[in-house]
Amino acid sequence: MLIYKIFRRPEWEALRDAGETAGAPVDLADGYIHISTAAQVAETAAKHFADESDLVLVALDDAALGPDLRWEPSRGGALFPHLYRPLRIGDVVWDKSLPLGAAGHIFPEGVI
Repeated sequence: MLIYKIFRRPEWEALRDAGETAGAPVDLADGYIHISTAAQVAETAAKHFADESDLVLVALDDAALGPDLRWEPSRGGALFPHLYRPLRIGDVVWDKSLPLGAAGHIFPEGVI
């Protein structure tokens, strides 16, 4: 199953340049990389990136992340995927811009 990480453009560019990342400041503070499912990602964007327009949506294959991916209760008790290792550029299935429209972020077709 594909799961999703939202990056600010500079965070995405740093991942591409370095080949891996420990995540955004919130990820570093929490000790894992926050990821969302297709059912969760629009709410994640609205809650944590409401006014940000230069975002990148990254798709990851949950099975390929192995045992370092854990499903843990988070917002509203729902299980969210959390990655307990650096995210590597090789983990990325695809990346696409996530622009901000008048009614919120505009997700690529088929994601939500």
